[in-house]
Amino acid sequence: MDVMDLLMYILAGAGVGFAVGLSGIGGGSLMTPLLLLFGFPPNVAVGTDLLYAALTKCSGAFSHQKQGHIDWKVVKRLAISSLPSAVLTVWMLDYFFDGSHAYGDLITSMLGIMLIVTAGILIFKTPLQRFASRQDGWIQRHIPGLTIASGLILGVCVTLSSVGAGVFGTAILMLLYPGFRSGRIVGTDIAHAVPLTLIAGTGHLFLGNVDFALLGALLIGSIPAIHLGARMTRFLPEMLLRTLLTGLLLLLGIRYAFF
Repeated sequence: MDVMDLLMYILAGAGVGFAVGLSGIGGGSLMTPLLLLFGFPPNVAVGTDLLYAALTKCSGAFSHQKQGHIDWKVVKRLAISSLPSAVLTVWMLDYFFDGSHAYGDLITSMLGIMLIVTAGILIFKTPLQRFASRQDGWIQRHIPGLTIASGLILGVCVTLSSVGAGVFGTAILMLLYPGFRSGRIVGTDIAHAVPLTLIAGTGHLFLGNVDFALLGALLIGSIPAIHLGARMTRFLPEMLLRTLLTGLLLLLGIRYAFF
């Protein structure tokens, strides 16, 4: 990696970090497609982004814990299935495929599907919230089992695409726990995302799918930019940026899922 490449990746990390801080849209939804556009193989893009997510979300989890926003009982319900499913997914990639080139298409297709799902959640966020607020019967009686089942799905999807620990996880909590305030939903989701992305990223590290020079450059750019984006929310049109990013995610999702 030469100096120009290093500077480009630092700027890319800063751009994604600023967008995340400003809009709240998950970094995996933006970073992995960007790394693919830079020409990185799908396995390296996903593996590197997972460790990037684990490291960047740690400070967020610490902050939410200090504010009392994390429901650790829900985190445990999600993690009891998501972490084993992440490990199992990594094992299956290693056991059933003859090298990273063999599962590159699987990762790209899953990334496309998850980007479409993420865009759909962002578009229909308000109707989903209304639906959740009216569900006081069957869902409420089966919350523990549904949470564990959701964790299982999250573990597979995040490991294969690096997308889902943020917006998808938030949507699950919003539907299953409509009584949670927004801060509690976000805090609980981040607290669960840290070990999930760390386990999945470590698995990809075992498979040789992590570029440490790239990871370092992304962190150098994104960590200060996330805080800058959060501070700029009062000055910049968040809804306009969120709408543009949602449209971009939908187009990228269609591109990677079907073409």
